[in-house]
Amino acid sequence: MFDEKTCQVLKYYVYMLLDPRDNKPFYIGKGKDNRIFNHLNCALSESDSNNDKFETIRSIVDSGNVVSHVIVRHGLSEDEAYQIEASLIDSFTYCGLFLSNIVVGHNSIDKGLMTTNEIIRFSNALPLNHIGSDCVLININKSYKRGNGLDPIYQATKETWLMNEKKLSQIRYVLSEYRGLIVEVFEVKEWYSKQRTKNKTIDKLNKIKTKVEVTGYGFNGLVASDEIRNLYINKSVSHIKKRGSAQVIRYNL
Repeated sequence: MFDEKTCQVLKYYVYMLLDPRDNKPFYIGKGKDNRIFNHLNCALSESDSNNDKFETIRSIVDSGNVVSHVIVRHGLSEDEAYQIEASLIDSFTYCGLFLSNIVVGHNSIDKGLMTTNEIIRFSNALPLNHIGSDCVLININKSYKRGNGLDPIYQATKETWLMNEKKLSQIRYVLSEYRGLIVEVFEVKEWYSKQRTKNKTIDKLNKIKTKVEVTGYGFNGLVASDEIRNLYINKSVSHIKKRGSAQVIRYNL
């Protein structure tokens, strides 16, 4: 733990938690005082099995190793710490490094890492304030791995989502949203069900969870007609997204 004098020198800082087994970071964070050490204490005292960060920490400890704590920058204002944290999360994620951060970094939706073409599209994007009752908007931030062409977007969008079964019959179009921008629109030809594993809380007080099999849904489809596609493509929904929001499915705006 840091002593009081060290905390005063550090101010706000950005840090990495590294797995000593491969010396790669698995979590990026910002904080002050002894925030960097709290993750280890929480992982060893809580039973949350739906937290990749805690699971990684427990695995490291169980293997007889010690989590490595690295301060990337210190002596920062809170805003500076937010910006550096977000830059690291974006950069490591883009390069294919798995991080256990639950949410993207501060301002990553509208100011985060983008290709040059994405910058152009985003800068010229008009806000999208309404989608049809026959549409659903799906956020693919976690499932989309950047690549060239249409197929990576389609594969990231098509399955498997926990959706309202009663709404499926009326949904004809799926809007793929990546980092606040509608990057493609697909016309659904058929919906299908698929089993997936989900963590379910069985004891909120003690934060005990269990894994259950639930029914998710995917679709087979193709790119929508230009008439429909042009209503939504390259439109922005970043203005309706709250910082840290984890909402993946939207049936209306």
